[in-house]
Amino acid sequence: MPTNLMRAGVRPLAPVSSARNGSIVAIALAAALVTLQLVGLVMLERSHAHAMDVSFPREAATCAESAPMPVAPIPYD
Repeated sequence: MPTNLMRAGVRPLAPVSSARNGSIVAIALAAALVTLQLVGLVMLERSHAHAMDVSFPREAATCAESAPMPVAPIPYD
């Protein structure tokens, strides 16, 4: 009988509900998707920046080597 009195004061452990498990999984998936999107954005920015760095010297070199084109005067009325 004394053991029953001792157990009466202890709160029983509630099992973790499936709704809580589902919300934890949903939060983890959302965090993973956000992380993947950020990584993809960083990769896109780096590739775009690299492409822009490479294209400008080529354009400047081709413009510097080309001969100036003659411009015809515009006739006025």
